[in-house]
Amino acid sequence: MAYSLAEVNQMSQAEFEAAFGAVFEHTPAIAAAAWANRPFQSLGQLHQAMVMVATRLAPADQLNLIRAHPDLGSKVTMADASIQEQAGAGLDRLSADEYQRFTTLNEAYKARFGFPFIVAVKGHSKASILAAFERRLQHSASEERAQALSEICKIAAFRLQALVSEAS
Repeated sequence: MAYSLAEVNQMSQAEFEAAFGAVFEHTPAIAAAAWANRPFQSLGQLHQAMVMVATRLAPADQLNLIRAHPDLGSKVTMADASIQEQAGAGLDRLSADEYQRFTTLNEAYKARFGFPFIVAVKGHSKASILAAFERRLQHSASEERAQALSEICKIAAFRLQALVSEAS
């Protein structure tokens, strides 16, 4: 269901959290905290309020947010939005060889950085995601943590675009 900005701005905190709690994977506290910044004048302002909450989380909470994301191409239970996003990039239709490649890269990435590889898959293909895996495995831990948070914020923007209409 798409909400208008007027509807968003009239929501109680509980309604807002229920509507937007999944925008940041398994971290509804971000929506709960962003609610206090109403009224939102635009979708961008709503997104920015949520990003501000996410980027100001304590380091341990940021790490929990990063770790809440599923491995790309995995067959584990994940949030509905993650299922749709991964399907859009063809990650729900991996061949046996592709599945093995994703599994190997996911494990190497987690072993190196301690959290799953995160990329906003919208607009990506399997090949471009694999190339990003290879490139980002060369980064430092601090670079990857910052990149993961940046990708999470992009994912949130895509999710909000699906939930909120700026038209009155």
